[in-house]
Amino acid sequence: MSSPAAPTASHPVAAGVARLREQVADLNQTPVWAMTPTETAQALADATRLRAQADELTLRLAAHADATQVGLDTGATTTAVHWANTTRQTQRDTAAAMKLAKALEHHHTVAEALAGGVILTDQAQVIVEAVDALPEDLQPEVRSEARAHLLAQAAHHDAKALRILGRRILDVLAPEIGEAQEAKALEAEERRAEQKARLTMHDDGHGTTYGRFQIPTHVADRFRKQLGALANPQAGGEGSTPHGLGLAFIAYLERYPTDRLPTSGGLDATVVVTMTLETLMGGLKAAQLDTGTRISPALARTLACQAGVIPVVLGGRSQVLDLGRKARFHTKAQRIALAVQHGGCYTEGCERPSAWCEAHLTPWSEGGHTTVQDAALLCRRHHTLAHHPHYDMTRLPGGKVAFTKRE
Repeated sequence: MSSPAAPTASHPVAAGVARLREQVADLNQTPVWAMTPTETAQALADATRLRAQADELTLRLAAHADATQVGLDTGATTTAVHWANTTRQTQRDTAAAMKLAKALEHHHTVAEALAGGVILTDQAQVIVEAVDALPEDLQPEVRSEARAHLLAQAAHHDAKALRILGRRILDVLAPEIGEAQEAKALEAEERRAEQKARLTMHDDGHGTTYGRFQIPTHVADRFRKQLGALANPQAGGEGSTPHGLGLAFIAYLERYPTDRLPTSGGLDATVVVTMTLETLMGGLKAAQLDTGTRISPALARTLACQAGVIPVVLGGRSQVLDLGRKARFHTKAQRIALAVQHGGCYTEGCERPSAWCEAHLTPWSEGGHTTVQDAALLCRRHHTLAHHPHYDMTRLPGGKVAFTKRE
């Protein structure tokens, strides 16, 4: 069903938007089956950038509509509500979009990049939020540098990775401020996470207990007693309250012997904490788990004292990781080193964690060495492609690998 004809507009933006809708409507009626793979790939990329450009225009119009109080004369409480009602969007979506629209008015370079299709809308939102989250007393030039740095990184990272970079932007531009700021933020985050710990269970009377998991009731009975012992008020716990049971569940997991769990990816369920020697000795620099989670220096020092946790202290002595050709398979120490360095599958664009990966190296039969330098973690899918006769594996400038099918 075609859209009703828009009223004649005199402003070039209004008239231009009407023409663009007509042009896109014509394209939507054009079959794509005759397009070559190369044409399709290029058109898909161009259409993605076109959507970003359209988003910038939409957000700029939304900001202007809010400034001129569009919709308030019809009884709408806000312009965002009017926008939601007239376009059949949810008020939550238009409120979030309006928030970004107003923020972009104070981030001109981000708005320009979005208008040019250089960045995508979710990347723009991440950059704006990261810069706005910086300390209020930060020098204006540092704030501008942070914005420019994240805009440059957007060419190489999606919004998810860009958000991580944004949270640590001061580590790059002002390390002395960033370390203290991140430590403070992480400690507050960890306190909130502990306060939100919850565990609730309910026996339905028919042999099954429900909660955030589902297990046989006889297993739940044993589990409840174990948690009850850990949450015993006489031992300083909070008894059977949801929060008390949540804290008991945390203690249960921390005390569980990792050597009784099955291995995954050549390793048992050992937590690897990477930190600098300065952090271990009381510094403010944050540490990182092998899962990629950033933790406060205080928590890192606590974990370094616990069983089932391996602290990888940068700058300190560690196990021998280079075995040359004395061993054919990578050792546990080498697997840990690869997990710390690579974080997961080393294929560009793959997000599978290190626990799902296997260590790939130059084949032993071709003179390969069992070293960290000559290895990369690859998930099962990409490890298969690495040995597939119809695929080539190439190393990218940043160190990661990519696979291309041979002609």
